[in-house]
Amino acid sequence: MIKFFKILALLEGVSMLLLLFVAMPMKYMFGDPFLVKHVGMAHGVLFVGYMIVATMLKFEESWSWKKYGFISLASIIPFGTFYMERKYFPRTS
Repeated sequence: MIKFFKILALLEGVSMLLLLFVAMPMKYMFGDPFLVKHVGMAHGVLFVGYMIVATMLKFEESWSWKKYGFISLASIIPFGTFYMERKYFPRTS
């Protein structure tokens, strides 16, 4: 489940960056809301999935409330999921 969560965190982070740095400028600078609608929906679904899996893992892995809070907070900060993944889930060779 951790591997799935890491993939979900990556996708959620990428979708947030696409929304903030591609779709939103397209909407407000060029008047084209098409990407906001679609990227925004994908980001919303990924965010909800991220939070559900994080909550499941909190209980399965016996995370402290502090760790769970940081992991949850990372989902609303740009680049937060990338930092969280490196800090709490380092790669093992």
